[in-house]
Amino acid sequence: MQAHSPPCCQAGCAQHRHGLTGRPLSVDRQRPTFQLGRPDPCKVFVKRQPNVPHVAHHRLAVFAAQSNGASKSSPYVSNPYADELRETAKSISNRGRGILASDESNVTTGKRLASVGIDNTENNRRDWRELLYTAPDLGKYISGAIMFEETLYQSSADGKPFVDVLRAQGIMPGIKVDGGLEAIGGDETNTVGLDGLSERCAKYYKQGARFAKWRAVLNIANGGPSLEAIESNAHGLAAYAKIAQDNGLVPIVEPEMTLGAGDYTIEDTSYWSERVLTHVFRHLNEHDVMLEGILMKPSMCLPGLDAPSASPKEVAHWTTQTMLRGVPAAVPGIHFLSGGMSEEEATLNLQALQEACPNAPWSLTFSYGRALQSATLKAWAGNPENKKMAQDILSSLAKANSEAQLGKYTGPHPAAGGGRILQALRTGGSGKP
Repeated sequence: MQAHSPPCCQAGCAQHRHGLTGRPLSVDRQRPTFQLGRPDPCKVFVKRQPNVPHVAHHRLAVFAAQSNGASKSSPYVSNPYADELRETAKSISNRGRGILASDESNVTTGKRLASVGIDNTENNRRDWRELLYTAPDLGKYISGAIMFEETLYQSSADGKPFVDVLRAQGIMPGIKVDGGLEAIGGDETNTVGLDGLSERCAKYYKQGARFAKWRAVLNIANGGPSLEAIESNAHGLAAYAKIAQDNGLVPIVEPEMTLGAGDYTIEDTSYWSERVLTHVFRHLNEHDVMLEGILMKPSMCLPGLDAPSASPKEVAHWTTQTMLRGVPAAVPGIHFLSGGMSEEEATLNLQALQEACPNAPWSLTFSYGRALQSATLKAWAGNPENKKMAQDILSSLAKANSEAQLGKYTGPHPAAGGGRILQALRTGGSGKP
């Protein structure tokens, strides 16, 4: 199908290259063939009329979805938290700092503790998070910490609430609010947790949290995610983001293209990431989410685990191209997840992003979990005598990624080597017990 380029551009500018699919009509790669039985997303939303450009149909579809006969107030005016949301998002996205993702469920945390011989008890989980949050100088490199619900209400051994421990270091407390993944057919998932979310967000804000996280997971293998998976996850992310902002929490919007088995290419990842981002932002706009008061947490563009690995330069090229095409400049920060990368690879790729896009309209930074915690946990292994050594490793890892965000990392890496890992997806809820 031929592209209908409006008068403002010859080849189609970024705004007009995107239809409902998010697929830029570029000449450097061919559009993948859709599998039999899977509808082409270009054709399922609006029945085209003769002599009407595709872009016009896209706009008609959006307007039809938004028009319900009632006038709406702008979230910039109607939300009493609007100024605070903007300031919080801007603060967390400050250059040279990133997010410590420590929001693993009790079940996942238990598995990590078991890997170094530690029992999965509430006290041990608390001791582990206290080690992380009290690491010296951590606030120089970390602007926010995402916590699990149990951790948000816990205190250190000397009775100081973790929320206050973090704030003393200049670190903004955050909270995971989704209810985990549920299977929706085959290897695809949807994220649950909208029921009662507004009440929970209000409680979390009262406890001291100022931002939230909701993770959606999409699978690129086997021909890419279905339209059903893209739409259901995009809707969930947008509905959550609106509820979070209404309760004073900056929403982290996380459409994760999970790194998995397969020989799909880095170009495939870029293609599907663009498509997903287009759907996500369409839903965010339809839900009246204030873009200056959100943070993005996407995956970097990586090839499948069975494909040849990509260099940091290649990762940076495809990732920044995807973000420039898919994320509006109004968003203050893009905080990439480490998602299966080794500690060193995550740092090198982050550095390469700055080199590839030095004038990015948003902060290209990090929200790392395993890439900050894995070596730290191994060093600690539950031994109180190892606490300082483990905290020094954490601070060194945070510093390395801070330098990479500034484009100033030179090495050596505190946790050199290592390889990518296949991430196991667990469905059935967040596992609070």
